[in-house]
Amino acid sequence: MMRQSFSQTSDPSQGPARLSALRAAMASEGLDGFLIPRADAHQGEYVAPGDERLSWLTGFTGSAGFCIALTQAAGVFIDGRYRSQVKAQVDLGHFAPVHWPETKPADWLLAQLPEGGKIGFDPWLYTPDQIAVLEAGLDGSDITLVAHTNLVDAVWPDRPRPPMGAVMAYPEHLAGQSHAEKRQALAEALRADRQQSAVFTLPDSIAWLLNIRGSDIPRNPVPHSFAILHNDARLTLFIDAQKLSDPVRTHLGGEITLRPAHAFGPALRSLTGPVRLDKTSVPVWVQQQLDEAQVPHVWGVDLAALPKARKSAAEIAATREAHLRDGAAMCEFLTWFDAQTPGDITEIDVVTQLEAAREATGALLDISFETIAGSGPHGALPHYRVSEVSNRTLADGDLLVLDSGGQYLDGTTDITRTLPMGTPGAEECAAFTRVLQGMIAISRLRWPAGLAGRDLDAIARYPLWLADQDYGHGTGHGVGVYLCVHEGPQRLSRASDVPFEPGMIVSNEPGYYREGAFGIRIENLVVVQEAERLAGGDQTAKLCFETLNFVPIDRRLIDTDMLSTGERDWLNDYHAACVDKITPRISPAAQDWLKVATQPL
Repeated sequence: MMRQSFSQTSDPSQGPARLSALRAAMASEGLDGFLIPRADAHQGEYVAPGDERLSWLTGFTGSAGFCIALTQAAGVFIDGRYRSQVKAQVDLGHFAPVHWPETKPADWLLAQLPEGGKIGFDPWLYTPDQIAVLEAGLDGSDITLVAHTNLVDAVWPDRPRPPMGAVMAYPEHLAGQSHAEKRQALAEALRADRQQSAVFTLPDSIAWLLNIRGSDIPRNPVPHSFAILHNDARLTLFIDAQKLSDPVRTHLGGEITLRPAHAFGPALRSLTGPVRLDKTSVPVWVQQQLDEAQVPHVWGVDLAALPKARKSAAEIAATREAHLRDGAAMCEFLTWFDAQTPGDITEIDVVTQLEAAREATGALLDISFETIAGSGPHGALPHYRVSEVSNRTLADGDLLVLDSGGQYLDGTTDITRTLPMGTPGAEECAAFTRVLQGMIAISRLRWPAGLAGRDLDAIARYPLWLADQDYGHGTGHGVGVYLCVHEGPQRLSRASDVPFEPGMIVSNEPGYYREGAFGIRIENLVVVQEAERLAGGDQTAKLCFETLNFVPIDRRLIDTDMLSTGERDWLNDYHAACVDKITPRISPAAQDWLKVATQPL
């Protein structure tokens, strides 16, 4: 694995010259603007170094956002997670932060270009759905969108080459199904819809479908590739040959045709159709190839998305074990942390010590994302990444937001704990307790089958809303099993209309952030399961969550008078489960720490 680096990856001073070069390229191509997303051809949240166009141009390193560069203005669109971070990372004299999604890109363009203009975009980096929404917002104006070669690439002289990470076969006993069984099930869906084939461009969909994993993207074990599944279950995989060992080729077998990545376009143009495309994930470029060859296509969701989200019994059993192993590593780390005193350690010390605790399990393959260790005011940055420049010593009264996870062969973990250094303030404890109440509410929840994230998200916010507080991110995201730590389509968010189904894993992570002062977040992963029917109930189908993480929640930050009896009972039961499940896995010193940390309220 590649250890977390603490180098400064953002330099606002580079932005103005790079923006000037981009504007010169725009002028030579007759364009009035260019769209720069944080995306690659696979629409991944995490991208390879050569696809970090947004960061290279603007300095902004967040995992979501985009830039619209015009001849006289450049907007960096960011959501609530990054509104503090962006101000520190971009040259505010040349780039203007834009609150998104409150401000729609079409509305911003209409305000900036009242006389109209031509806006270029790379058709590899945008989906048909994204372009359709933008065009609808510009309808009636003289602003037009033009598919174009990527102008950022044209002015990026030392752009890194595409990754060539090795692919591995994923064990069938952990997956729960062979890739032949998965392909047959999806092919049957194609036949039922009278479709000849389906195009897959999402790396985690392809990895899940073929029971393979890759190493093209740090922290995310997926290979860069494209695939076409035919309705007889044959599949063509477009991938660079040097990524595939002989054992992997044997694993794929005779029904998988291997072609180089550059053969993807000709293969699309040779299809007969109708071809199934997911307009929310395939590049516009794919649609262009089919249209130019007059190959009929139909819109439909990625056929692998829901089956991948509905974990098999084998996957759930595997990820339970991964979370117990990870919980033991967390408890070893927390034993060390609680032995430190204010002024003794820095944020980098925290990250390296936690990474070492996970490595000591002997099973860690990678961390699942860059560890977030934000102390004091840094905790108010939900996706803070410590660097040698920003590194801060933990002082008395600080809160530390510690959000981290591991990639193990049997599961992907993600957990957040907020920890006090020294004596916390009363205001911080009150806010922490409200966040805890929201997290407990989700953990205890029972709901009628058919509800989606948008129906449940407010329940986590209710205690905060009563105090006129809130947080600017969703309450939870889907998580894979030795796949991406952020996985769709399910989310615990007001933006999600995908109903929860048994087997789906989602995070439960309400928070609170006070800019310049402190942050709070508490996170466990939970898996959806059918709820037991209760005597005296109406006996209709209900769902509930099973908690996967077992690491104590810091009692020193809890205002116990604010908790109801039910909330107190849940936390005491949870801590008893931590003792039962984790004690046999940890050192004697950590066992002593665990006994103290889990004393009943």
